[in-house]
Amino acid sequence: MAGKKYLIDTHCLLWFQENNPKIPKRVMREIQNPENVILFSQLSLYEIAIKLTIGKLPDFRTDVDEVYHQAVRDGFLFLNIQNQHIFHYHKIPLHEQHRDPFDRLLIATAFEENAIMITVDKNFQLYTEFIQVFW
Repeated sequence: MAGKKYLIDTHCLLWFQENNPKIPKRVMREIQNPENVILFSQLSLYEIAIKLTIGKLPDFRTDVDEVYHQAVRDGFLFLNIQNQHIFHYHKIPLHEQHRDPFDRLLIATAFEENAIMITVDKNFQLYTEFIQVFW
C-alpha cells in the first residue's frame, strides 16, 4: 500500500521533536509510518527563528539548525519555499478571523505539493476547498 504525502505544520514539527503528548496517537502513527512522506517547510524554520528571537518560544532550547537536522534524522523531507508556493499565496482567501501569513503560505504550499496538512490549528479548516487537513 502506497503511503500519503503530508506537510507538517510548524507547531507540530516542534511538538514532534519534543515528543509532546499533545500529539494524538493516530497522528503520531501517520507521522511515523515509513510509507508516508512527511514534508517540513523552510518557512517553518523561518517562523521558529522569528519566534525564538521575539521570545515566543521561551521553553524551547534548541537552535533552528538543530530543528532542521533532527527533522532530517527523523526521516522528514525538507521543502524549500518555491516560487509556485508564493505564486499561489494570493489565491488563498484572507479570512478576517485568520490572517496569519505563515499559515497561509503553508496552505499554499500544501496545495501546490498536493500534500495533506498535519495541524491542530482549527483555522486550517477554513481552507478545506484547497487542502485536506489531518489531526
